[in-house]
Amino acid sequence: MPKDLKLYSKYRNHKFRFQPMSSSSGPIAKVETKATVKSLYLKPLGDEVKEYFAARAISVKTLERNRVMQKIIGDEIVIAFTYWQKEEIEFCKYRRYPTKKFFQERQTRGKILYGLDDIENASEIIIVEGEIDKLAMEEAGIFNCVSVPDGAPEVVSLKEIPPQSKDKAFRYLWNCNEFLKQASRIVIATDGDAPGHALAEELARRLGKERCWRVKWPKKSKDERFKDANEVLMSKGPHLLKEAVLNAEPYPMVYKD
Repeated sequence: MPKDLKLYSKYRNHKFRFQPMSSSSGPIAKVETKATVKSLYLKPLGDEVKEYFAARAISVKTLERNRVMQKIIGDEIVIAFTYWQKEEIEFCKYRRYPTKKFFQERQTRGKILYGLDDIENASEIIIVEGEIDKLAMEEAGIFNCVSVPDGAPEVVSLKEIPPQSKDKAFRYLWNCNEFLKQASRIVIATDGDAPGHALAEELARRLGKERCWRVKWPKKSKDERFKDANEVLMSKGPHLLKEAVLNAEPYPMVYKD
């Protein structure tokens, strides 16, 4: 590996009416061009990236199962989160580290949930806010989990949910409706900050609040809670992370900011 590749080793120690998703929504629209590991120039993870994930309590086994890869762009290595369905890449998202800057691959079909095949025929699913939180859940033995591809909005929209054809910000939900409509219990485990709460509300409005539960992250201190699944895993371990999910509460029918 060339010595001039920029690698980083300093690691850190996103009253409303709801509209349940229609069962008539079709599967993901297919396009002719297929993205592959080869066509996207993706490579297996090198030691430096594995060390980055190890610092976040994510094992090589979990990385390999989820086909997390890397890509060289110029003189930089970026992490590639590949979004698969039925052995085909539907979407790919890149992350620079440790700056946490994301960008998306254009030569893919469309956005779906990360880890989609893990919730096929699942009656209970967990939704998190980022790919690393999905990986963290697996470290706690929770596999029926998916992540949204886009992070969280800043605030909850005051408008009614737009028709499916115009609901661009949440297109990925409609693309995955064949998987989501089968679930009788949906546990929303987004971040504990304001955008995370906004995302939880937007998801619950579309999925149907009557089948949603909300995870409350454990306390970090007297006045502060952990932000997300990966923080809990890193600080408290897999047992407490799993416990937080098991203790999810029914989603409130009326949103409180």
